[in-house]
Amino acid sequence: MTMSTRPFKVLGIQQVAIGGPSKARLRSLWVDKFGLEVTGSFRSERENVDEDICTLGAGAFKVEVDLMEPIDANGKPAVHTTPLNHIGLWIDDLPRAVEWLGASGVRFAPGGIRKGAAGFDICFVHPKSNAEFPVGGEGVLIELVQAPPEVIAAFAGLAGLAGLAS
Repeated sequence: MTMSTRPFKVLGIQQVAIGGPSKARLRSLWVDKFGLEVTGSFRSERENVDEDICTLGAGAFKVEVDLMEPIDANGKPAVHTTPLNHIGLWIDDLPRAVEWLGASGVRFAPGGIRKGAAGFDICFVHPKSNAEFPVGGEGVLIELVQAPPEVIAAFAGLAGLAGLAS
């Protein structure tokens, strides 16, 4: 396989993660004013995050909006110091994407592919490049999320990409 042949597709936006010192203040805007539904929560000491998982839209085109506050305001990662913490992208074949992107010089954050807060397999493109991996997120943390079959099929139908759903 040549490096110019990308063996995966980015299907669409899976999530936007917003950090702040207080989930209550974030909920005031996103839930109380904009009307997003809180559909879950996630807390991880290792990732220094306490988050509410909210949604907008419906079906396969539903977008997750994570409202995050740090467990320890002085701890790392500092999920609240960058208000737009990260963006998540649906990927049709996450293992192939990680393999190809890594071989193409993309730097990944530590942790590899693992289960994310919403139960999907995920990994992160590091916001900064380095000498070994010259491609990073240019200041943006990017979460790559394995799309479930129904999302792959929905985007295939939307895009008219019949071969994508197989």
